[in-house]
Amino acid sequence: MRLNKHISESGACSRREADAWIAAGRVTVNGAAAALGTQVKQGDVVLVDGKPLPAKKRAVYIALHKPRGVTSTTEPGVAGNIVDFVGHAERIFPVGRLDKDSEGLILLTNDGDIVNGILRVEHGHEKEYRVTVEPELTENFLAMMAKGVRIGGEKTKPATVTRLSKNEFRIVLTQGLNRQIRRMCDAIAHPVARLRRTRIGSIVGGRLRPGEVRDLSSAEIRALVQPNVSAPRRAPASRS
Repeated sequence: MRLNKHISESGACSRREADAWIAAGRVTVNGAAAALGTQVKQGDVVLVDGKPLPAKKRAVYIALHKPRGVTSTTEPGVAGNIVDFVGHAERIFPVGRLDKDSEGLILLTNDGDIVNGILRVEHGHEKEYRVTVEPELTENFLAMMAKGVRIGGEKTKPATVTRLSKNEFRIVLTQGLNRQIRRMCDAIAHPVARLRRTRIGSIVGGRLRPGEVRDLSSAEIRALVQPNVSAPRRAPASRS
C-alpha cells in the first residue's frame, strides 16, 4: 500500500496532506525518512513527527452549513478554524474549501480516500451555489459566467447559470479554482455580496441552518466516490 494511503486510512489526514507531510520530512518508515511513493506493508512502523499514527477509528461523514467567518482549515493556530467550530469527537477534516467570507454546504470526514474521489476533476462532481452580486445582473454578465471567464491566466470551464432575481443567480461548477466565483464576478465588475454553496454532487444542504451538521446517509456516502453524480435539476438545495 502506498504510504499516503496508509496514513490517510488512519484518519490522521487526507492523502494530499499526507504527501505534504512526507515531502516535509515529517514521516519515517521503520526508522528511515520516507519519500513520496513509498510502499508500506503490514508490520512496518510508520511515525509522523516521531509519533505513531492514531488507531483507525470509525469512519465519519458529515455535512455542515458553514457560516461566514469560519475558515476551512485544520490548522489549530487559525482562529475560527472549521475543526474547532464543529468540535467533533473524532479527528476530521474538510473536503475541499469554502472561503471564509462564503457560507453553505461543506463536507467533513476522517476518510482520506473519499476526499480524493470528490476532488478529482475528472470525476466531474457538480457544486452548486447561490450568488448575490452588485450591481444588478445583466444578460451579458450571465452569458459570460456561463461561457467562461479568464482569471489568473486561464479561462474557467463552461458552467450552468440561472437568474433567480435581479441581483441573485445560481451557478453550477465542475471545477474548483481558488475563490473561483468571486474572481469571475470581479472580472466582470459585479463583486459578490453573498455566496452560498447549496449542493455537492447529489448531496444538498437542504434545511441545514448556519452552524448545523448532519450525518450523511449510506446512499450519499456511496455516491461521493462515483463520477459525474449530480442532483436532479429541481434540487432542494435551492430552498436551503
